[in-house]
Amino acid sequence: MPKTMGVLGPRGTHSEAAASYLNGRLPESCELVTVPDLFDCLQEVEDGVLDTALVPVENSLEGAIHITLDMLARSKSLCVLRELIWPVHNQLMAKCGAAEIRRIYSHPQPISQCRAYIQSHYPRAEIIKTSSTARAAELVAAEPASSGWAAICTERAGALTGLRTVAAEIQDNMANCTRFFQVSRRGSAEQALPKEKVLIICQINGRKAGALYEVLKEFAQRGINLTRIESRPARTELGDYIFFFDLEYTPDERLLQESIQAVAEKSIWLKNLGVFPVLTVS
Repeated sequence: MPKTMGVLGPRGTHSEAAASYLNGRLPESCELVTVPDLFDCLQEVEDGVLDTALVPVENSLEGAIHITLDMLARSKSLCVLRELIWPVHNQLMAKCGAAEIRRIYSHPQPISQCRAYIQSHYPRAEIIKTSSTARAAELVAAEPASSGWAAICTERAGALTGLRTVAAEIQDNMANCTRFFQVSRRGSAEQALPKEKVLIICQINGRKAGALYEVLKEFAQRGINLTRIESRPARTELGDYIFFFDLEYTPDERLLQESIQAVAEKSIWLKNLGVFPVLTVS
């Protein structure tokens, strides 16, 4: 029986496109299962309903995807198998013509990614946020052209729902891309994957002066390169934060483990979500 990979649905999302690309490069392809909500997608992996999921973690224009980070921090069983860097292409699609558009639907991320275009071309349009770009296309497709509704979505979502392209590549930056994590439960990870990055999550005592500096020093003095730092509220008390550290893998396992252990000793808690490869799509 093939393994399952959850993605944010319905069909036609950026997540589905990225998962389809990744699926064709796995040693064993998975059955793609669309899930209407990112939280549910990750929860179904944790509960064993799905074997893996491909979920967005950061966009180059709009920053971190908080639902993903919060779920990874909260979970006791999830780990990261792979990272995929996926170029994002946003299209404005509708049944009506450009001049008739009065309302624009999309997921909050693409709306933000296309903010300059919207302000320039449709400053008076009503902006409606949806659970996904594909869902936006479905809603627009269900209405007559006279409604003046349009969707910011993928070309595939528009094709699946019978919409036509009003404007192509409307993202504010042509270098727009999204980082995805393929996650699974601990103990079910594939073997012999390339080692390029390590993800560490920890909570430190924010009331202690220099606490973050002391943590960063443990990596720096051992030559461990940090490629990304992100913080999120710990959801305990105001001022308590969780930190996410992306570490560049070093073949010197001793130095890497020493730095992680030293940081663990200076943290309230620490989780290592795994060592994994990074795939970049041009």
